[in-house]
Amino acid sequence: MKRKLTITGIVILLYLISYLVYRGLNIETWDKNGKEYVIFPKSQKCVYYLFRPATYIDTKLTQMQFHIGSHQENN
Repeated sequence: MKRKLTITGIVILLYLISYLVYRGLNIETWDKNGKEYVIFPKSQKCVYYLFRPATYIDTKLTQMQFHIGSHQENN
């Protein structure tokens, strides 16, 4: 039982670390409103769905916003 909890904790920790690294590397400031967004690539929606649970928590804690595809495409 202790081993299962340890493995679960490690998996959750790795998930959160990978999310924070991804988040830090994919922030874009949109020129139209000056707000920062974490950008998920259109071609890799699996990344969006993988990190979607973390984005809900992130939004509640930091008011960070998220977008699939670059805002620059919409200018």
